[in-house]
Amino acid sequence: MATTAHYDLIIIGGGINGAGIARDAAGRGLKVLLCEKDDLASATSSASTKLIHGGLRYLEHYEFRLVREALTEREVLLGNAPHIIWPLRFVLPHRKDLRPAWMIRLGLFLYDHLGGRKKLPASEGISFAKHVSGAPLRDGVTKGFVYSDCWVDDARLVVLNAIDANGFGAEILTRTKCVGAKRIKDQWQVALRDEETGAERQVSGRMLVNAAGPWCADLINPKNGVVQSDTKADIRLVKGSHIVVPKLFDHDYCYIFQNGDGRIVFAIPYQDDFTLIGTTDVDFAGDPAKVKIDQTEIDYLCKLASGYFKKQISSDDVVWTYSGVRPLYAGNGESENASKVSRDYTLKLEANDGVAPALHVFGGKITTYRKLAEHALQIITKQLGTRDAPWTARETLPGGDFPNASYDEALALYAGQYGWMDRGLLKRLLRAYGTRIELIVGTASKMTDLGTCYGHDLYEAELRYLIDHEWVRKIDDLIWRRSKLGLRLSAEQIAALETRLAPEKQSERVIAAQ
Repeated sequence: MATTAHYDLIIIGGGINGAGIARDAAGRGLKVLLCEKDDLASATSSASTKLIHGGLRYLEHYEFRLVREALTEREVLLGNAPHIIWPLRFVLPHRKDLRPAWMIRLGLFLYDHLGGRKKLPASEGISFAKHVSGAPLRDGVTKGFVYSDCWVDDARLVVLNAIDANGFGAEILTRTKCVGAKRIKDQWQVALRDEETGAERQVSGRMLVNAAGPWCADLINPKNGVVQSDTKADIRLVKGSHIVVPKLFDHDYCYIFQNGDGRIVFAIPYQDDFTLIGTTDVDFAGDPAKVKIDQTEIDYLCKLASGYFKKQISSDDVVWTYSGVRPLYAGNGESENASKVSRDYTLKLEANDGVAPALHVFGGKITTYRKLAEHALQIITKQLGTRDAPWTARETLPGGDFPNASYDEALALYAGQYGWMDRGLLKRLLRAYGTRIELIVGTASKMTDLGTCYGHDLYEAELRYLIDHEWVRKIDDLIWRRSKLGLRLSAEQIAALETRLAPEKQSERVIAAQ
């Protein structure tokens, strides 16, 4: 096992926190390596409800700091990534048997004002007899409230942070597992294994970051963990599951539904033709890589949605499901209901004079990932003796440099530039890649120049870009994380794509073995 490069920072975990820290650190000039045992965003970070939000229900738990920080970040991220983040309006039907109207009004007042809202419209009360969102709802609920939050393509948010980190010089290694990490005085010696070839190599670093998400505790387990550590991980694993059904309504509003058990569930327009419903909160034990929804969760979500919508749904209507495991920082809340455990994050520094420091990332939510990374860099720069110079709040993510941060203006611009392109394809590519659409289209001047069409509107030009620039190697990377084309493609088309990707994987094995 040969020793290779030396780094300032070695990050374990390619989810949103690891990628966010890598981007921030590399942009400050630190030499960074990030290793991820699977694909980027292959676990929790691609299994969210796809929202950039303050967390309205967290106000009931008096988590004002978390809500304020999240609402502030909502405004920042909306400007940083207008291609993959955009405003939504949420409808909250009022049920006086669950929460009184005055409580909801007070909560929405705080929600409107805690985070310095500037870009999004304020909340308001509505009558369902006069509002378009009332038509799909069952009789009996006559009034409600509307407020603002934002949508995000969560998996693409991770990838864009990794792309930017890589552009600043960070080395991003997917399907590369940390199989050992120990301190030798003021250095970390880390063993990495390529999960496809089995090849191992040794790297060294001044500081280690454990951003392994639901595996963060396993990584430092004193009995069988692979990272030398004396930090205790007070982590509670909670499963959240979602279902996708054919669309239940024809407008752009989202719904947030209250339930008698104290939980809330969202129903959100999804990929034009579907409705996304979720999430559940269930304690989880086992391997997070094998998490999946169970029938009880499907029935729970279907029953709750059917209690509000005129159109009834059952498990027979579900076209897709996904589940993720949230690594929540438990503290002293082990006995609490899973839905009440804080979504805040905790950063634990492990440092002593003369030995290499480590930083452990516990908990967190996708909305506050950038702020988490900024806080992590406050600690990292102090440990490494460099200047703390925050920069990410004012810089767009790759592809997000739209004129006036406006998707509509960018769409009009590119519609003129690519007048030959199918409108639906143009809109999808611009939403996914922003101005990086130019890397995909290149010199093409007609649809046939984009190469082979593999089904729906997926062409070779896009596939080639994803392989060359976004670490796509396997079919799920392509159709469920970089896109949601798995909802559109047939089994035969997916099989053909797997065949197409096979030589790319073989090429990677040859390169890694050299």
